[in-house]
Amino acid sequence: MTEKREAKDVKALKREFNRQRRRVYGISLLSVMIFDKLLWIIYVWSAAIPYAVPVLIYILLLGWIAVILVRRFWQCEKEYLSEKYTDGAFQLLRNLSDRYAKRRLNGIALLFTVLTVFILSEFGFYYREGSRFDELAQNIFLNLIFIKIPIYCCVKNRMLMMMAQRRIHFPDKIRYKRHLTGMIVFSAAYWLAAAAFTIYFWRNKEYPLNCLFGAVMVFQAAIWAYNLVFRKRIVYNNIVVNRKRIALITAAAVSVCGYSALQRDTWYTQRYINSVPVVKHSRNDIDYNEKMGIYSITSSEEDFKILHLTDIHLGGSLYSYQKDLKALKACYAEIEYTKPDLVIVTGDLCFPLGIMSMSLNNLAPVHQFAAFMRNVGIPWAFTYGNHDTESLAAHSGQELNEVYKSLSYNTSGTLLYPYVQPDITGRNNQLIEVRNDDGSLNTALFLIDSNSYTGEGINVYDYIHDDQVDWYAAQVERLNKEEKRTIPSMVFFHIPLQQYRIAYELYEKGSDEVIYFFGENKERMVDKVCCSDHPSKLFERMYELGSTKAVFCGHDHYNNMSLEYKGIRLTYGMSIDYLAMPGIEDDTEQRGAELVTLHRDGTWELEQIPLVSIDN
Repeated sequence: MTEKREAKDVKALKREFNRQRRRVYGISLLSVMIFDKLLWIIYVWSAAIPYAVPVLIYILLLGWIAVILVRRFWQCEKEYLSEKYTDGAFQLLRNLSDRYAKRRLNGIALLFTVLTVFILSEFGFYYREGSRFDELAQNIFLNLIFIKIPIYCCVKNRMLMMMAQRRIHFPDKIRYKRHLTGMIVFSAAYWLAAAAFTIYFWRNKEYPLNCLFGAVMVFQAAIWAYNLVFRKRIVYNNIVVNRKRIALITAAAVSVCGYSALQRDTWYTQRYINSVPVVKHSRNDIDYNEKMGIYSITSSEEDFKILHLTDIHLGGSLYSYQKDLKALKACYAEIEYTKPDLVIVTGDLCFPLGIMSMSLNNLAPVHQFAAFMRNVGIPWAFTYGNHDTESLAAHSGQELNEVYKSLSYNTSGTLLYPYVQPDITGRNNQLIEVRNDDGSLNTALFLIDSNSYTGEGINVYDYIHDDQVDWYAAQVERLNKEEKRTIPSMVFFHIPLQQYRIAYELYEKGSDEVIYFFGENKERMVDKVCCSDHPSKLFERMYELGSTKAVFCGHDHYNNMSLEYKGIRLTYGMSIDYLAMPGIEDDTEQRGAELVTLHRDGTWELEQIPLVSIDN
């Protein structure tokens, strides 16, 4: 037969099969689109009939196109059914038959898996979080793509397998049907049991869906075992090894899954956060100037206490969970020990640095720390650090700005984040006024963004720009004019000024130009003082105006020295970090905070609070 001229060769068969395959793709896609719109019609019909009618017309149009494609598909199938094939074409049909028979079986398993995970995830969130039904429906339609893809694959593989098997003799159609029935029954029984198990433990576990994801791994292993052991009975060739294809698919899958996993918003520390009790502290009046974006805190006590934290470095991933927990517990220990009126964090609250933290998500740590401080009950403010909005991070500075606004004082009652900010360089520049109960200004607190990177190379740090310095100077002069005196102020930022390096080098030389108060500089990663190579005018303006007598920064995790240079106290904050630097989890001497005590007469005191001193 294959020697006759009318026998179809491989090239002609491929051309014929590809034509039919394109029709199958169209029919499968139209089927999914009709399924999607029918669901929407069922949902809105009773509540929004005027909107449903145009969609119903759209469904009829899709159905008409699908019918045309199906008719043309079957006409061609009847034409091709009686054809003869060369040896090469026959081998190609056997390979195609194997391919789509295997894909059909695995597609059934995938459909049951996705359906179960999708339904439990959506309805579980609905019941657990108490969402409204319209929110549930909106979320379901938004994520329906996860159901439509396996449905599309099942329809496509069924039709393509039928095309191949109509042209040649299938090894054992009865046995294949038994395997198909077995796959459906096994998948349905397994996922019903997994769903029942998950629902049973829903109220007893903090993350019940983790049980479901574990069930996915077990099910996947069972399907692999089936493919290796039993499937060979119903196909010509069970496993066809294509190393290049396997390597390419594996690399793509690892990249996509890895990137998606690194961007996940995880909440593994939430159980601890929920257990955090309120820390007793003085209740001060807080006002917000909506026009200027300035918070004013009025204290009736003799002393107003500020706790300075820096470089908390929350990863927000399963990998960083234990270290995140230690960081939050360290923060709570410092807060509970000092009972401050205000907490100021000078940057690097997040650490979305991929492999180092196994997370690119810089939103989860923000929500976690905001929830933590909301439970603690003490007002807090912060400056951005260089790691908070890394270039690889899942969310930009603008997105974080909107999130912080949503979590700010009107919502949380603790975060003092301005809803209006000055039109200058930086992600957050703000002024917080601490006032006595007679209305007089005690101290102005400037929180200035030292920015992150210049973009001129790897780890080339940015600096406080001229327009930020001008804004600082204008605010000091305005307050001086209002108070009719040179007001006392303090400045907080993340990356140290170059004067930190100058002061430290003078200290090492034994110069009397600096005064030593406490601490050590033991930074060993890059430079002893890791400041920007670009000089900022901020220190010169502070010196000229004579208002600011204390400056606080972070960034260098092993530095915590406090020196006075030209009448301005330059203090490194003790870092909290357990994650960012190799081996830092086991180091203890550098970890802690600083307590700033503002007295009623405008004077102040500064005390270093090492974490080991609290633990001891």
